[in-house]
Amino acid sequence: MVSVLFALLTALANGSASVLQRIAASTAPAAKALHLSLFSYLIRRKVWLAGIGLVIVAAVCQATALDTGPVALVQPIFIIELPFTLLVASKLAHRKLPPMTWWAVGLVTVSLGGGLAAAAPSGGSEHAPLKIWIIALIVTGVFEAVVVTIGVRTQGNARAAAFGLGAACGNALTATLMKSAVSELSRGIVPFFTAWQLYATAAAGVGALFLLQNGLQAGSLVAVQPPLTLGDALISACYGVTVFNEDVRTSGWLLVIEIAAVIAIAIGCIELSRSLALVHVPQPAELSGEPAAGRRPRPHRPAPRLAAARPDLPLRRPGRRPAPHHLPVLRSVT
Repeated sequence: MVSVLFALLTALANGSASVLQRIAASTAPAAKALHLSLFSYLIRRKVWLAGIGLVIVAAVCQATALDTGPVALVQPIFIIELPFTLLVASKLAHRKLPPMTWWAVGLVTVSLGGGLAAAAPSGGSEHAPLKIWIIALIVTGVFEAVVVTIGVRTQGNARAAAFGLGAACGNALTATLMKSAVSELSRGIVPFFTAWQLYATAAAGVGALFLLQNGLQAGSLVAVQPPLTLGDALISACYGVTVFNEDVRTSGWLLVIEIAAVIAIAIGCIELSRSLALVHVPQPAELSGEPAAGRRPRPHRPAPRLAAARPDLPLRRPGRRPAPHHLPVLRSVT
């Protein structure tokens, strides 16, 4: 129960962070895409820093959840992040959700609970042989290379979805490495800080964050969030089974129930994604009064002063030049 509780808190924090980061990244100049200068732009946005704060909170909750439960149980719970994201976005936009959206939220929640109850992830170890880690890292690297290549060669929502899936894989790897690193705390502080998994966790987390920010900049939250949420859950479950040898029940009718649950979750996520498209999230300029990217604030120009009327000068009509005044020439008489 402890792992489930902290997994839900992680999903809530991550969903809120996604909305805030989207608000900031959506105004980033296109020239900063796939450049580290994107971070230098975002770090000056208060709304993005608030999102990063929630990411830190989510990381602490996630570490606690992974320390008390298997990866194949904890990470799929993060599917709830998508409904949380929609609720937070609608709250910020002051929009009421239609009844169909609430039905989709219920469908995702019930299907997730039923699927996890049927799979009943359990067991597993906290450590894996180095050979298993090498194989897992090679497979992950190939997958990320393919996804990033697709993202670079596409534009708009297609790029956003590709980078979202890449970020999902990075998040799943981060969680897997984090579980192994946190388990070293039982041996003391020194083994924890000398474990290679700790620093690999930081590297994978930064890489996932980089892909996520580029995905949020490239397209809409609707394109990024579904592959980010579903991909994270499914890839994490694969890591749990292959790396930590966790047990997942897949025999007989249980497998049918799990497949039906995955299909129902997918249908619910599609409907939630459509609802996200109808939610307008205010831009940073609306929240903090900052000008949007690419726009310079207009300088304040004082109103021109009206000259005082002089009776000795003729009135001028707008758009016409005054006729010259010819003075009479005085000639001397001889």
